[in-house]
Amino acid sequence: MTTLEDNGKTAAEKSPPSAGGESETNSLRPELAEVIKRHSYGLDENRPDAVAKRLAKNQRSARANIEDLCDEGRFIEYGALTMAAQRGRRTLDDLIEKTPGDGMIAGLGSVNGCLFPEDKARSMIIAYDYMVLAGTQGFFNHKKIDRMLKLAYDERLPLIFFAEGGGGRPGDVDAGGVQVAGLDLSTFASFAGLSGRVPVIGLNSGYCFAGNAALLGCCDVIIAAKNSSIGMGGPVMIEGGGLGVFRPEEVGPMDVQTQNGVVDIEVADDIEMVAVGKKYLSYFQGPVSQWDAADQTALRKLIPENRRRVYDVRTIIKTLADTDSFLELRARFGLGAVTGLLRIEGRPMGVIANNCKHAGGAIEADDADKIARFMQLCNAHGLPILSLCDTPGFMVGPEIEECAQVRHVCRMFVVGAHVSVPYFTVVLRRAYGLGVMAMAKGGFHESLFTASWPTGEFGGMGLEGAVRAGYRKELEAVKDPQEREGLFEKLVAHSYERGKAINAAAHLEIDAVIDPADTRKWIMQGLRSVPAGHAGEPGHAFVDPW
Repeated sequence: MTTLEDNGKTAAEKSPPSAGGESETNSLRPELAEVIKRHSYGLDENRPDAVAKRLAKNQRSARANIEDLCDEGRFIEYGALTMAAQRGRRTLDDLIEKTPGDGMIAGLGSVNGCLFPEDKARSMIIAYDYMVLAGTQGFFNHKKIDRMLKLAYDERLPLIFFAEGGGGRPGDVDAGGVQVAGLDLSTFASFAGLSGRVPVIGLNSGYCFAGNAALLGCCDVIIAAKNSSIGMGGPVMIEGGGLGVFRPEEVGPMDVQTQNGVVDIEVADDIEMVAVGKKYLSYFQGPVSQWDAADQTALRKLIPENRRRVYDVRTIIKTLADTDSFLELRARFGLGAVTGLLRIEGRPMGVIANNCKHAGGAIEADDADKIARFMQLCNAHGLPILSLCDTPGFMVGPEIEECAQVRHVCRMFVVGAHVSVPYFTVVLRRAYGLGVMAMAKGGFHESLFTASWPTGEFGGMGLEGAVRAGYRKELEAVKDPQEREGLFEKLVAHSYERGKAINAAAHLEIDAVIDPADTRKWIMQGLRSVPAGHAGEPGHAFVDPW
C-alpha cells in the first residue's frame, strides 16, 4: 500500500519498473521501448518535484490513491498515452513530458477483492491528476472520460471518481479547429446517466471547482478531505464575473459544505478518504461472511425511563449493527435525522433514525430532504431500509413554513411510496402524527413489519398538545392553577396509557411489541421472508443530487 510517506520516494528508492533497467530496455525492439518510455512519463517516480509538492500539502498523487484503492496489480489504465491539445503552442516533447494522460488517469480495477468475488469487486476508476495542469478538464481527457463512462454504463461498473481539479481548461488551442465553445460534449450527461444504474462514489482532496465540481455533485456520495474547497466556480471565474477576489480556501470550504449537505463524509486526509471510499463501496458489493455484534441485551437500557429525557440514537444504531459497520452520511446536515449504512449479520442495509437531541426529533425541511434522498439511494441500489422512529412529528410554526416545509417533508411520502426494497419500521419511543407515518413509508401497514419497543407511545399528535387542544374547555373551567395542573397530568397519563405500544398492538395498528434484544432477529427474519433477489432489484431511475 502506498502511503503519504513513501509516495515521495525517488525511482532509486523504489522497486525498479517491471520492464527492467536501462540495459534491458535497450535490448527491446524499438517500438516496444518507445511505448515503455512514453508510459514512464506519467509515473510518479519520474515526477519527483510534483510529488514532493503534493506531500508538502499532505496529499498523495492520483496514482498513489489509485494504487491504495485497487487490489494489488488489479488496475489497467486506458488512454495513458494522450497529452494536452496544445501542439499549436508547445513542443511535442514538452507535452509528452509535462502533460501525461492529459491530466486524467482512468481504467478498470478490482476493489475489495479480498472480501467479494470478482464480479462484485470490478470497478471503474477515474481520477483527475492535479499534478498535470491542475487537474483541469482538457479536450482529450473529456474524450477519455466519455469512453470510460460509456463502459461503466454498458457493463454496470461502479464508479470511483477522484474529482480534484480546476474545471475547464482554456489553453487547449488545438481544439479551436474542431469546436467553438465545446458545449456539445456528452461528459456531463453521461456522468449523470450513471445515477441509479451503478454506485457513483465521489472522492476529493484539495481544490475542486467548476466542471470538476459539477461531476462531483452528480455522485451518490461525496467523501472529502478536510483540506477540500468545492465550488461551482473557482477564484478565476469569480473574479472574471466581477464578484471579487478570493483565495481558493475561501470558496466552499468544509465547514460550509458539510453543514449545507453538499459533502456526505468529511475525512482527515487522502489516506482516510480512500479507506472510507472502499468501505462505502463494500455495502453495495454484497454481504460479508465474517461479522461480530455487541450483546443485544444492552438495547433494553438505552431508552431512558423518564420519557422526557434525551438519548443518543447513534449508540442504539451502533449497538444494533454489526461491530464497526455503521457509516453515517451527512452527519452535520439535517441534525434532526440520522442516515447511514450498516450491516446486520453481514447483510448490508440503510438506516434512518430520528435524533431526539435536536428539536426533540421533530422533522424539519433539511431532515426530510436528507431522509428522502437516502431512501432513493437505498432503493436505487437494492439496499433494505431500517427506520428507527422517535419523533413528535413534523416541525410546525410560522417560521418553519418559511422554509417550504410543506413541499420538503412531503418528499418523504412520495419517495417512500415508490420504495420497493424491504422496509422495516421499529418504533423506539414516540410515534406521533404525520411525521412518524412518513418515517414508516407512509403508514404503519406499509412496511414489511412495524414493531415497537415496549417504550413506544403512539398518538395523532404529541400527548401533551393533544390534551391541551382536546380538553381546552375542561381545563379552562378549573380556576385553581394547582387543580388545573393536576387534571392536566391526569388526562396526559390517561392518554399515555391509551397510546402505549402494547395497546397499539392490541388494536392491530402495529404488528408487534418486541424485546429490544430481539430487533436483529426480527430484521433477519424479515430479510429471509422476501422473495429471492427482491432485496437486490433496483427500484428508482436515479438518485436525486439533493
